[in-house]
Amino acid sequence: MSEDTLIPTSEKPAAYRVLARKYRPKDFSDLMVGQEPMVRTLTNAFETGRIAQAYMLTGVRGVGKTTTARILARALNYKTAEIDKPTIDLRIPGEHCQAIMEGRHVDVIEMDAASHTGIDDIREIIEQVRYRPVSARYKVYIIDEVHMLSTQAFNGLLKTLEEPPEHVKFIFATTEIRKVPITVLSRCQRFDLRRIGASDLVGLFTTILGKEGISADPDAMAMIARAAEGSARDGLSLLDQAIAHGGGVVEVEAVRSMLGLADRARIVDLFQHIVKGDVAAALQEFAGQYEAGASPAVVLTDLADFTHLVTRLKYVPDASGDQSLSEIERVRGAEFANGVAVTTLSRIWQMLLKGIPETESSSRPAGAAEMVLIRLAHAAHLPAPEDAARRLLELSGAEPQRQPSAPNGSNGAGVPSATGNAHTGNSAQARSGDTLPTQRMTGNGATMLRAVPEAAEQPVATLGKTEAKPVEAPVVKSEPKVPIRSVSDIADLCATNRDIRLKTLVRGFVRLVSLEPGRLEINLPDDAPKTLVADLQKKLEEWTGSRWMVILSREPGQPTLIEAETQAQERRVSDARQDPDVAAILARFPGARITDVRIKGPEPESDLVPVAAAAAESEEGDILPGDDIEH
Repeated sequence: MSEDTLIPTSEKPAAYRVLARKYRPKDFSDLMVGQEPMVRTLTNAFETGRIAQAYMLTGVRGVGKTTTARILARALNYKTAEIDKPTIDLRIPGEHCQAIMEGRHVDVIEMDAASHTGIDDIREIIEQVRYRPVSARYKVYIIDEVHMLSTQAFNGLLKTLEEPPEHVKFIFATTEIRKVPITVLSRCQRFDLRRIGASDLVGLFTTILGKEGISADPDAMAMIARAAEGSARDGLSLLDQAIAHGGGVVEVEAVRSMLGLADRARIVDLFQHIVKGDVAAALQEFAGQYEAGASPAVVLTDLADFTHLVTRLKYVPDASGDQSLSEIERVRGAEFANGVAVTTLSRIWQMLLKGIPETESSSRPAGAAEMVLIRLAHAAHLPAPEDAARRLLELSGAEPQRQPSAPNGSNGAGVPSATGNAHTGNSAQARSGDTLPTQRMTGNGATMLRAVPEAAEQPVATLGKTEAKPVEAPVVKSEPKVPIRSVSDIADLCATNRDIRLKTLVRGFVRLVSLEPGRLEINLPDDAPKTLVADLQKKLEEWTGSRWMVILSREPGQPTLIEAETQAQERRVSDARQDPDVAAILARFPGARITDVRIKGPEPESDLVPVAAAAAESEEGDILPGDDIEH
């Protein structure tokens, strides 16, 4: 933003105006802060004379939609002693510029759609567009929050919007572009005003505070820029509040107290305690921030922001150049990015996303935040999911082979027994053929006992005599009452229970992805009934007497039963054509074709069809002799 354009919109001494109004952009050079693509498009359009009949401006609150609409109306009606045409070069004020920017020009009509939503308001506009402007080049209608118009109002505006008089231009502004009918959007040239970056906001604040003669801490301006979330108006309002809060000086502590923020350095310390798994230090640090006035939910939110920053720095090191970051965030964030695994950062992020709303809705926010921190610190010692899965696979490997009793107190598997000297009893049991309990060492030195496969009394040797120690039998998972091993079994179960509709749906739509006892994972085509998954789960539980989980997967899965039967039939027909007898019949009767192939005998299907039954039809539709042809 250039310094020569950042001047108050009125030179006359007046009462105090907030910064958001006092330094509102007046021309396209001011809009270059964050909105370069829109300015470039409008510049090219005005230079080539390709001026649209209607514009749609959309973006979050405070990015300058209404101000942009006024600047655009000023550019359309720009007129000086030397220039009398639409232009984007507005450095010299024209005849209509001041009145348009102050919202009091007779030919630039501003309407708030939030308070004028009905068809009567639009009908008034439709009746007025026929009249030419009083003094300006174009009659410009600026409709703010246009998405608030009623359906009847939108429909009434369509015809005028599509073919407006040459002297009329429409400029719409909205924060909810999805609520605007597509019929209206298609008649407008759309501009999406982007969020203003934190570094651009810091630059804007620096320029404005320099013109106001107010000193400010760069870290304080970075805090305000982050809190503004891309909105220049929100940022300037917070800057106004910070100036008043600090007595004419913008300082870090004053801004932190005003916004209820936590110290960024202390947030980094809290993050360090969490990744180390130090619960006591993390709770102590949080207590200190809470006593200093930081909101529990804000502490967790800042912690999530720093987690995101560390993850981003891991892949985009250049992100540390953001002006909205403090020095400690740049330095220590880069250190954590090099030392903390992505899986750990992802786990912290997911747990914080769940913990922040819990804290905000809790009647005891501080206690809820502490519980979130305890979970985070405890999870730091847990292995990553892929590591845990790998370890489970290792622990679920095959049992070691049974060997004769070893003399050094082992249990015959090369691992010391639980008692350390039970070699006598173990040898006896090994000779009886029973499986012995074995031990395995995990990565952290813990001893894992393998389950005994059946109930038995484990001999334990104590002081030269053997005592019988009962060993609990493991829980053996019983087979379901109605075993289901394929989709065909499910279809047969439907037929047994006389549910022909469900059988037809299963045969025609269900593509099997995976099948385990109590768990069915399937893929369904787009035209499958929406209730098929729920109906199938309900019927399986009812018919089998077991609990079932039916999961809809995106994996392609196996062909449906009907598709499989069709493919098998096509293979049989193809094989039948290769049979010499069938080939002779087809050659003897031109135009004949194979309509069906059936396999005779109990032999299973194979690549070579031993028996083929071919029914051939002539071109006249007669069934030819030789229905059953055998080798």
